[in-house]
Amino acid sequence: MGDVIGLLAFGSAGWSDELLAGAALTIALALATLPFSLGLGLAIALLKRSDRRMIAGLGHAYTTVFRGLPELLTLLMIYFGAPLAIQAALKTIGLDARVEPSAFFSGVLALSLVSAAFTSEVFLSAFNGISRGQWEGAHALGLNRRRTLGLVVLPQLVRLSLPGLSNSWLVLLKDTSLVSIIALEDLLRATNLAVGATKQPFLFYTTACCLYLLMTGASALVLRRVEAHAERPYVRSPA
Repeated sequence: MGDVIGLLAFGSAGWSDELLAGAALTIALALATLPFSLGLGLAIALLKRSDRRMIAGLGHAYTTVFRGLPELLTLLMIYFGAPLAIQAALKTIGLDARVEPSAFFSGVLALSLVSAAFTSEVFLSAFNGISRGQWEGAHALGLNRRRTLGLVVLPQLVRLSLPGLSNSWLVLLKDTSLVSIIALEDLLRATNLAVGATKQPFLFYTTACCLYLLMTGASALVLRRVEAHAERPYVRSPA
């Protein structure tokens, strides 16, 4: 028991500092990815709702590609493949530059691209839950398409999307563990380093499980409160 406490102690003798730093980076990576994922996902959903077949086809092609590729493969393509492709393109115009994106930036980009493919489906389902009469009524009041989207549709879209977006957030939080493969010091990377140094896989992987469960559990609690708050105007009070 004393050995376990020592290994999980703070300071130079234990690994709690490294594990908590890894957990903090995991949360930071997920939070940095979230706005890009939501923004791109909404844009893709709008593309798929376009009346022009080519534009709608681009949106559907995007989700087909990034929902079909393994997340790890997408990350490796962004971190290792994309810089080489950019360098080759620069050489064609006479520029000999070395492109070395940071692991954090590559993680955010890869996770954003993948997560946006799934959040676009959430937004698309939410759009389908808004009746066409909402658009027609706003048009009858003299609102153009942009103002109708911003003032009438988006507030309802957020409420309808929250359950699906909550699930997407939890998936994103867990998918951040993939960045350990590109040596970013997230929770899983810190855990693997601790296991390698101490030869105590059960202890540290169990600790990592507890930390992931703590993060996802706290997130689920907050998201349930947000969903309940968003539903308050639509809940009928008892007669």
